[in-house]
Amino acid sequence: QLQLVESGGGSVQAGGSLRLSCAAYGFTYGGKCVAWFRQAPGKGREGVAFLYTGAFTTYYADSVKGRFTISLDNSKNTVYLQMNSLKPEDSAMYYCAAKFSSGCPQYGGTSSDYKFWGQGTQVTVSS
Repeated sequence: QLQLVESGGGSVQAGGSLRLSCAAYGFTYGGKCVAWFRQAPGKGREGVAFLYTGAFTTYYADSVKGRFTISLDNSKNTVYLQMNSLKPEDSAMYYCAAKFSSGCPQYGGTSSDYKFWGQGTQVTVSS
């Protein structure tokens, strides 16, 4: 019933763009903390973009700032991650996540702050 479903991953050349989507089912994004994380093989899960839908505040990791944009389409109940100027080091499995308890983590928080996760979508950036 309660699901986050990611899509939009794929393979792209360095410098290209992708837009990831995360559709929510069984709940609405309103008043939630929403995030995109990524995890490359052998690496920890890294938060890259965060959206606090109530205040509509966003935060980005320094590694993606200026290149990635998180947004929300309320009519589609879908969160997006627009990724531009992609680099090979952006290659990872990307996950969307949501926090349901009151209050959003300061400056986005960490993966442990988010309890509801999508299945992930793979992004591969080639040189």
